[in-house]
Amino acid sequence: MMDFRTQVDAKSDFTIGYSDRMMLMGSCFAENIGQKMKQARLNVVVNPFGILFNPESIAIAIEQALAGSPVTDTDVFQHNGLWSGFGFHGSFSSTDKVEALRKMNSGVNEAHNQTKGLTRLILTFGTAYIYRNVADGRVVANCHKLPAANFVREMLTVEQMASRYSALIERLTSLNPDLQIVFTVSPVRHLRDGAHQNQLSKATLLLAVNQLVEWHTNAHYFPSYELLLDDLRDYRFYDTDMCHPSAMAVDYIWQAMRDNCISQSDNALIDSVMRFVTAANHRPLNPDTDEFRQFVRNQSEAVAEFTAKHPEIDLSAEIEHWKELAREK
Repeated sequence: MMDFRTQVDAKSDFTIGYSDRMMLMGSCFAENIGQKMKQARLNVVVNPFGILFNPESIAIAIEQALAGSPVTDTDVFQHNGLWSGFGFHGSFSSTDKVEALRKMNSGVNEAHNQTKGLTRLILTFGTAYIYRNVADGRVVANCHKLPAANFVREMLTVEQMASRYSALIERLTSLNPDLQIVFTVSPVRHLRDGAHQNQLSKATLLLAVNQLVEWHTNAHYFPSYELLLDDLRDYRFYDTDMCHPSAMAVDYIWQAMRDNCISQSDNALIDSVMRFVTAANHRPLNPDTDEFRQFVRNQSEAVAEFTAKHPEIDLSAEIEHWKELAREK
């Protein structure tokens, strides 16, 4: 038979599982895979500073997470009625200054707490382009719709990224000797940079990551970029904007990660967890029947039995869900 697709080898020399303490940071692709992990109730914090696109902004966020340094009044500014911070995604902005600071500091605290005993750090680079604030020369994670004249656009070099992250890996490893760092390059196309410039940017990211993997035994690469562009390789697997992967593509890459990075035993646990999560999200047509009341009792008992055997898996939301339904009945 003729083979009409390129099969990408996603075999890995690292593992992830329920015994790991994990954090994902980076582009919206990190958000997509991170949400899959959260649904599976893996111990993971996802983008505590919001979506970050370039490696330098991710590095700055990691350093702030390690220090646990709070966001203060001098770190935020008001524009178009919103209080924002240059190190945070727009989802942290608010019309109320106190609320914006609360959300930003909540993210910093969550990240700081997760770095203690961290065993897996998964970083997804989206673009090698950065924006530098003209006023102080600092790299910003988000321009927050300020005038373009306020920023200078540059592209990071392979050498800059490799040197920056090599030092950061050494620092992270000294704090957490069991830490494994997984790099991915986002398959999301940044066409606002231009088609050719997007390719140059992605190539620069891939070269920098390759250098880091060669330098550090605890640094690894997962080919999410190649899985979409070389394996799926079809606009059917893009969203309507033709830049972001579709839900089907995200599922495919998540399955590739499960097949290659997660043990059979933990994959079996994920399947069990997803059955509990799906059941809790189900909305019955006839909730006032004896059949549904029995279903509630069965689920409540099953979740309790499962968590007694696997206390490392947090199904507290599902337990409370069934308790609340039982009280209503």
